[in-house]
Amino acid sequence: MSDAIPLCLLALSLANLLAFSLFAIDKARARAGGRRIPERALLLAALFGALGAWLGQRLLRHKTRKQPFAAWLGLILTLHALALLAVAMVVWR
Repeated sequence: MSDAIPLCLLALSLANLLAFSLFAIDKARARAGGRRIPERALLLAALFGALGAWLGQRLLRHKTRKQPFAAWLGLILTLHALALLAVAMVVWR
């Protein structure tokens, strides 16, 4: 089981990097008037990399007032925090 932890952390880190990158790309496209990334795709990326998506939203000030997008992102972030807490309780028990 201890071998799986670094692999899971790597996968989680990559998912967060991808989510942040998608928010950055969408923000750049919004500024340039280009073709946007669908909100559904951004939320799907957030399902796997919630912290990266949240950081992308906050640091890039992207989709902060857009509802219900912001509410969905908040819910996804909350679910991620609860899941990580549950995993931590099992691993370090």
